[in-house]
Amino acid sequence: MKKVFSFMAGALCGALVGGVTTLFLTPASGDDLRGQAEARWQSAKDEARQAMEERQRELEAEFDLASHS
Repeated sequence: MKKVFSFMAGALCGALVGGVTTLFLTPASGDDLRGQAEARWQSAKDEARQAMEERQRELEAEFDLASHS
């Protein structure tokens, strides 16, 4: 039981130190970071959608070629 308590105390202290360090070393405000994260997410979604559409066109072309042969 003592090992579990020691582990939990260490994990809690580590999380606390990590959180405080992040707050002090973050170069932008929370609103800025959220905005950047949303922009990156939207960009990733757009790229994935483009890749999906391109792959769909490729597969449709292969299917058309195979069905006409």
